[in-house]
Amino acid sequence: MKIEQWQISNFRREVVLFLTYPIMAILMLFLWICPTFIRKKLDIFAGEIYYKYGHKARATALDNIAKAYQNLTKTEVEEMAKAVFYNIASAFIDFFSFIYLNDKKRFFRHIKVVNEIHLQKAHQRGKGVICLIPHISSWELSAVIPPMLGYPTVAASKPIKGFLIQKTMVWFRRRRGMVNFDRTGSYRNLVKSLNDGKCLILMIDQDTNVKSCFVDFFGRPTFTPMGASRLALDTSATIVPMAIKQTGIKQYTFEILPEIKTINTGNKEQDLLDNTQIQSTVIEDIIRNNPTQWVWMHRRWKTQPSNTQGFD
Repeated sequence: MKIEQWQISNFRREVVLFLTYPIMAILMLFLWICPTFIRKKLDIFAGEIYYKYGHKARATALDNIAKAYQNLTKTEVEEMAKAVFYNIASAFIDFFSFIYLNDKKRFFRHIKVVNEIHLQKAHQRGKGVICLIPHISSWELSAVIPPMLGYPTVAASKPIKGFLIQKTMVWFRRRRGMVNFDRTGSYRNLVKSLNDGKCLILMIDQDTNVKSCFVDFFGRPTFTPMGASRLALDTSATIVPMAIKQTGIKQYTFEILPEIKTINTGNKEQDLLDNTQIQSTVIEDIIRNNPTQWVWMHRRWKTQPSNTQGFD
C-alpha cells in the first residue's frame, strides 16, 4: 500500500506533539501560578516572537488590515498588526492559565459579564439559543462562559491536531459544562440540542469547509458559513451575539448583545443570504470596536467569488 507524503507529514506532526505534550502540561501549570509581573514580560516576549517568526501569519495580517482599513498608513498598519499579535499571544497564554480553574466564583473574578439579560430572555423561550461568538481575544474562553453561567451548552468543532491536545481541549470544555460534538455529521445533533432548549456556540467569522455564501464583510465579498442561519430557520432558535474582550492580564469583559431577529419569508435561499449578511454585519461591528483583538492572521478572504458559485 502506497503511503502518501501528507500521511507521513501528519504522522510526524502527531509524534512531535505527543512527545512535547508533557512540556505543555508543565507550562499550563506554570501559567496558572505565574505572578503578574512575569506574565507581563512573557506576553511581550511571546507577541514579539510570534510577529517576528510567524512569517505567513504576519503577511496575511498586514494584507488583511491594509485592505480593511485603507485610510491607515503603512506604519499604522504595522503597529496595529503588532498589537494584534501581542493580544492574541496574551489571550492564548491566558487560556492555558485558566485551564485548571473550574470554580465559578473564582472564574468570574477574572471575567465581568455584561447584559446577561439578553441571554436569559432568549433561553427562557425554550426554543434554543445560538450564541454567535467571533474569534476575538480568548475565544475558547468565551465559548465556555455560557455553560459556566449555568446554561446547558453544546458546540461542534473540528478536531485539533495532536490527539492529546484535542483531549485536553475537550476536557477543558466538558469540565465547564459544555457538550462537544465532532463537526462532521453533527447537524442533526445540533438541531436536537436547540429543540431541547440548549445553547449552541457558533463562530461564523472564518473561511472554513462548511456550507457558506458570499456576503459583505469589511467592504469585501466574504465566504461566510450559513450554519447559524440554517439552524435558526430550521429550529426557530434565537440568535444572540456575544464577545469577549481582554482588559488586562487574566482580566476580561464578556458582553452579550441584543438578539438578532431572523428573517423568514419562505424563500429559503434568499433568507439564508439575508440572515447571514445581518449576522456578518453585527460581527464586523464587534470587531471594529476591538480591532486589535481579532485574528487578522486568518485567511478570511481565501475563497473568492470566481472560485465558487456562491453556495457550497
